[in-house]
Formats: sequence, structure tokens, C-alpha cells
Amino acid sequence: QLQLVESGGGLVQPGGSLRLSCTASAFSLELYAVAWFRQAPGKEREGVSCISGTGGTTDYDDSVKSRFTISRDNAKNTVYLQMNSLKVEDTAVYFCAALHWSDYVRHGYRNIELWGQGTPVIVSS
Repeated sequence: QLQLVESGGGLVQPGGSLRLSCTASAFSLELYAVAWFRQAPGKEREGVSCISGTGGTTDYDDSVKSRFTISRDNAKNTVYLQMNSLKVEDTAVYFCAALHWSDYVRHGYRNIELWGQGTPVIVSS
């Protein structure tokens, strides 16, 4: 069964850090770009960051630029999101998703091939 599984979410104080992982099962994640999304309570899901299949190109939403870093280890079939200097407004359920980089370049996040189930991140003192 093709799936993406996120892990690493939890409760953290403002200013703290978390690293999220997104691991693929039953397919090679290297064939896909991977994006991280988040959905805060009462808000729409928004794209946070995206990384190409080779890891050579990355993109970030302005709200997380310089605080979050996306990376991947294709040998482990895993993509990471390192989140530093977390703010209360980063509180959300974080999802990873597989897509084709060419689609991302042309259409943004419109064509998602596969979603993970999400992992919650709560930033609170």
C-alpha cells in the first residue's frame, strides 16, 4: 500500500525546535518532489515548503523562510522539515505530500499525488 507517514510532531515552547519526518512506503520517494503543508484550526491548508526529487531545489513560504529547512535522504526514503524559532502561530497539523516538481513549477500545489495523514505541532508556553 502506497503511503506517506509523518512523525515528529508534538508540544514545544515558543522559540523551540522540532524536526518532522515524512517516510514513504511501497514506492520510491526519490521519484517525487515532496511538500509540507499545514492546517491550523479553522483555517485552510497552506503550503509551507517544497523540495525537488534530488533535493537540489527548495522553496519556502515567506512565513517560514529562514526558520524552517526542508531536506531529504533518499536512501532512507524520507523527507524532513526542521523547524526552528517556532511561534505560536506555527501551531497546526502538518502534512507531507508527494507531487511532481514539474507540476509544482507550473501549477503550484494543485496536483498532489499522495497525502500523509498528518502530525500535530502545538507551540505553546
